[in-house]
Amino acid sequence: MTESLNLCLTRVIPSLFPFLAVTALLLRLGMASWLQGIFAPVMRPLTGLPGVCAAPLLMGLLGGYPAGARAAAGLYEDGLITRQEAELLLGFCNNCGCAFLYSFIGAGMLGSTQAGLWLIGIHAVSALLAGTLLCRLRKDRGCPSLPCSLPEKPLTLSTALSASVRGAAASMANICAFVVLFRTGADLLPGGLPSWALGALELVSGASALEPGATGFISAAVIAAWGGLCVHCQTMAVIGDLSPRWHWAGKALQALLSLLLAGAAALFLY
Repeated sequence: MTESLNLCLTRVIPSLFPFLAVTALLLRLGMASWLQGIFAPVMRPLTGLPGVCAAPLLMGLLGGYPAGARAAAGLYEDGLITRQEAELLLGFCNNCGCAFLYSFIGAGMLGSTQAGLWLIGIHAVSALLAGTLLCRLRKDRGCPSLPCSLPEKPLTLSTALSASVRGAAASMANICAFVVLFRTGADLLPGGLPSWALGALELVSGASALEPGATGFISAAVIAAWGGLCVHCQTMAVIGDLSPRWHWAGKALQALLSLLLAGAAALFLY
């Protein structure tokens, strides 16, 4: 329990809370309309989703779990995307952060910064592939909500900042509760379990059990893509009334794609 609380205080809150607050603030100040024009030529052909949906994808890859899911839910709550679009977006926008893949897993556990860079590439590509496949399966995305639902005037800075900080604080309370619960549960499991088994429950525990080499590299790609049950619970805590069914499908598909991509990459690395 003490270790779990220390993890929340020293790593989870300092790294995630500012990112959640800043992400929400930027979206409330009108970043959505700017992203809509820039990323529409990319998002539309790949996924059929509006360009504004690139924001949660970028936030997820930069901020880590569950920043992408919170950003997707924020777009829906603000009326910028439909429910169907938001639920599809949950299938591929919620990802492991680049810093965690590079520093903790690559340099730390696998002893190779090159492996960390490969993991970042595999993670990003598998997320985009999973999103493309999921969106081909679900053609009904609801009535178009853009651009007519974009706010005519963004909120003032003081109003947007206050709402963003309150929302981020509420999300952090839910996230830390699940981190403590699952980290404590992982400590009760028998020793010697493989990294993939621990990773299926809790990401950090699984990553901490990785060993250098091809097997560890492939396992890292899979458990980072899957995220673990702890991440899934954190995600459901921050998405409001959105259904998580496409999130579950997307993470399973991304884990499979990561397995294939990492297996091929391991032939060059090891």
